[in-house]
Amino acid sequence: MPWTILLIGAYGLFGARITARLARETGWRLLLAGRDVAKAEVLADHCRADARSVAELVPLALDAQSTGLATLLARERPQLVIHCAGPFQRQGYAVAQQCLEAGAHYLDLADGRDYVNGFAAALDATARESRLLAVTGASTVPGLSAAVIDHYRGQFGQLDGIDIGISPGNRTERGLATVAAILSYVGRRLPWREHGSEVAVHGWQQLQRHRYPPPVGSRWLAACDVPDLALFAQRYGPLEHLRFRAGLELRRLHFGLWLLSWLVRGGMVGDLARHAAILKRASEWFTHAGSDAGAMHVTLSGTDASGCHRQLTWEIVARDGDGPEIPATAAVVIARKLAYGELQASGAAACVDLFTLSEFTESLDGFAIDTRFRLSP
Repeated sequence: MPWTILLIGAYGLFGARITARLARETGWRLLLAGRDVAKAEVLADHCRADARSVAELVPLALDAQSTGLATLLARERPQLVIHCAGPFQRQGYAVAQQCLEAGAHYLDLADGRDYVNGFAAALDATARESRLLAVTGASTVPGLSAAVIDHYRGQFGQLDGIDIGISPGNRTERGLATVAAILSYVGRRLPWREHGSEVAVHGWQQLQRHRYPPPVGSRWLAACDVPDLALFAQRYGPLEHLRFRAGLELRRLHFGLWLLSWLVRGGMVGDLARHAAILKRASEWFTHAGSDAGAMHVTLSGTDASGCHRQLTWEIVARDGDGPEIPATAAVVIARKLAYGELQASGAAACVDLFTLSEFTESLDGFAIDTRFRLSP
């Protein structure tokens, strides 16, 4: 019996990359689902043109928020569902619940703090009763960020601070769901930790520059709302500080969004996410500028076993437009481990403790992506 995976939002920015990589697995059957079956068929044809693709690809029309999902699950009986159709900030857990009730493991790529934080309470009982795994945040955050911290945590006697930043290249493809997710918190209050206490900052403020390795170079970053802000305060606490920033390569776009954050903060503009399509099209006027190189960093600070101050930074740099492969990788790694019996966990939780940093980076072999680690004085 083939290992069957239902991919919801298969032809989206990240879904298409997950599909292309999983299509190289022998004996697998991938159900490529989305509202527009023509786009799913184009994706299937694109994957079949790759000589490495050996899986069976089945394009399907599906609105995951409709009754059609239950019908499809009953008919196809997938072992795993990967939900790529964000943004998740305004979604509930009905899709995940239906997947578990149908006997399928569930993964999503959510990066909404409230959604991820409420996931286990809503679904853990169902998942454990069915002996299934339900995972949220199978993406860069908190999947990769947690794997990095866990990899280097042993170098500290006391971990005091975590600083994380992400900056994609301007020419790298960006999806509407990603744009809407970012706009949903611009100008709104979000929790950081400073001096050992939770403090409120506002989305896309708290500007800072970070210098990444070539070809990325110096980038502006601003406060970003992610699940890590809540998860890591508990997982790695007590922490003196916990910060997360993101940035746009072009200053005109980065500081334009910074100006909009003040309008939202002052109550002069409402929910920017409602205007995601318009703002995305406006940003595409400048796609000729900038580069296709992006990067992420995780900086840990604290003291070593002898009590001396220690700070280290891990960085990942993507070139040639391969940046979106990074958020797609956690789902690829987990899907493979489930299929080959290397992951026996059950229950519902955020994407932590399911793979190592080495497993993650090894899955990126063949892409224009490099990592490096450095100690700071």
